[in-house]
Amino acid sequence: MRTTPSRPLGLAVAAVAATGALGLSVLQAAASAPSAGPSSAAADEALVRSAVAALTAHPGAARVPGNAARGRGAQELRATDTVVDADGTSHVRLERTYAGLPVRGGDVVVHQGPGAAWEGVSQTLEDDLALATDPQVAPAAAARRVLGAASLSKGIQGFATQGGPELVVEAYGPSPRLAWEVTTTGRQADGTPSRATTSVDALTGAVLRSEEHVQTVDGDGRSLYSGSVPLDVTATGAGFELRDQTRGGTSTVDVANKTDSALCGLMGLGCATGPVVSSTDAVFGDGTAADRQSAAVDAQHGTDTTWDYFLDVHDREGIFGDGTGSVNRVHYGKDYVNAFWDGEKMTYGDGDGQSYGPLVSLDVAGHEMTHGVTENTANLTYSGESGGLNEATSDIFGTMVEFYAGNAEDPGDYLIGEEFDLARGEGLRRMDDPISDGSSPNCYSANTKNLDVHYSSGVGNHFFYLLAEGSGARQINGVAHSSTTCDGSTLAGIGRDAAQRIWFRALSVYMTSGTDYAGARTTTLQAASDLYGADSAERAAVGAAWTAVGVG
Repeated sequence: MRTTPSRPLGLAVAAVAATGALGLSVLQAAASAPSAGPSSAAADEALVRSAVAALTAHPGAARVPGNAARGRGAQELRATDTVVDADGTSHVRLERTYAGLPVRGGDVVVHQGPGAAWEGVSQTLEDDLALATDPQVAPAAAARRVLGAASLSKGIQGFATQGGPELVVEAYGPSPRLAWEVTTTGRQADGTPSRATTSVDALTGAVLRSEEHVQTVDGDGRSLYSGSVPLDVTATGAGFELRDQTRGGTSTVDVANKTDSALCGLMGLGCATGPVVSSTDAVFGDGTAADRQSAAVDAQHGTDTTWDYFLDVHDREGIFGDGTGSVNRVHYGKDYVNAFWDGEKMTYGDGDGQSYGPLVSLDVAGHEMTHGVTENTANLTYSGESGGLNEATSDIFGTMVEFYAGNAEDPGDYLIGEEFDLARGEGLRRMDDPISDGSSPNCYSANTKNLDVHYSSGVGNHFFYLLAEGSGARQINGVAHSSTTCDGSTLAGIGRDAAQRIWFRALSVYMTSGTDYAGARTTTLQAASDLYGADSAERAAVGAAWTAVGVG
C-alpha cells in the first residue's frame, strides 16, 4: 500500500554521490516539488542518497562495466520519482544517460526494504553499456530512411519528420546500440493524431524500433448533469489531462473566472486562458460544483458527444469538418449566466449559483458547438431573420445531441438548458411552445426580423418541433410537451431522424449567410426532395410545418 504518492522531483539536478571506480554518478533533483502526504523534499533526498549507497554496494546491479571510466563512457542516473509503501519499503526511479546521451530503456528502479535493506532493481537494460558513440550514418540519411519506410507511413496522412534526429542509446533489446531517434508527425487512419519516434541504427542504418506517443486513455468523469461519463483523456508525464486525441485534440481549460479584455476580439490579446484541466489519475470531478473539474467534465463530454453526433448522423468530422478539434473554456467570469462560441472556442460561465448553475449542460454544449458548424457551413449572419435561424439551428442540433446521447441522467427533451435552471427546472427556452418564455414567437410575422436573434429563433424552433413530433400534447421522456399550430391545423411528425437530416442538408448545402425564413422554407423543401423524393410524405410535411408557423 502506497503512502507517499509517486511524483516527479523536478528538473534541476545536483550530484549527491558517485561510484567513482565505476564511472557512475547519481544525480537527484533539487527540492522543488511540493510535498505530498508524509513525504518531503528532505525525505526524498534521503531516499535518493540511500538508493545511491545501495547501488554503490551492488555495482553490478546497474549494469555498468567495471572498466568504465569517467568522461567518454561515464553514466549518470537522475532521480525522477519516489514511492514509499506503508511498511517503509522504498522505490526510487532513475533515468540514465551514457556519455551525455539519453539511454532509451536505461531507466532503473532501486528497491529497498524497511531499514534500507537491499531488495534489488527493476530495469529494462539487458546488458552492460559499453559502446562507441561515433555515428557512421548521417542524421539526414536516418531521416530519409524513416520517411522511406512504407511500414512506418502506412495509413498515416501528412507523414513528415519533426525537427532534427537526436543521437541516443537504444537499449530496448538484447544489446544496446547507438541510434538516431527520428520524430515524425501525421494523422492515423481513424483520425487520431500521430507523433512517433523511430530509432535508426547509427552504424548500419537499420530501423530498430518505432513508438507512437499519442496516447488515448479511457478516463472517467463525474459530471454535474450527466452522471458518470466515459472520457478519452491524454496521458502526460504527471498524470492525465482533458485532451481528446481521438476527436481532433479537443481540450478543456479552466480560466479561473477571468474574462476577456476588449482587445481579445481585435488583436488576439487579453483573452482569458488557463491550463488544460488535469488529474493525477484518469478520474475527473466528483459530480458537484464544489469540484471545479466537474463542470469541465460536462464541457468535455458535451464536445465529445456533439462530435460523435455530427460524425455518426451527418458524416461531419468536427466543427470545421476537417477533423480539427477546438477548446472549451470553463469557469469564465464571475456569476456569468451565459455560454458562447467566438469562432475558435466554446466558453461557459458558472451561472449565479442561485437561479442558474454552470451552463455546461449537454444541450448547451451541443448548441455552442453547432454555432461553429453553422459558421463553417452556411455562415448565417447573426442578425435579423438569418440570426434567428442561426440560433434555431443551434437549439435544434443541441437538442438532437441530447437525444443522441441517450443519457438517463439527462434524457432528451425540447427544453433548452433545463439542467442548470436551478429555480424552475424549465430552461431558457422550449421548442414546443417558444412563446412560453414571454419573448420568443411561435408564429412568424413582419416583426420577426426586428427581434433579438435569441427570440426570433422561436419560429424556427417551433417549425422543427412540429416537423419532428407533430402538434398536440404528449410525454417525451417523462416531460410534458404540447404544441399548437398558427393556422389551426393538426400535424403528425415525421420523426427526429428525418427532420434533423433535412435541416442539416438545408444548412450545409442550400442555406447562405443571408437566408431568411422564406428562404429556409425553400431550402428545407429542396433538402427533403433530395433525401426522400419530390413526392414524398417528408417533403409534404416540411411544407405543412412551415405553413403551421406562418411561413407560407
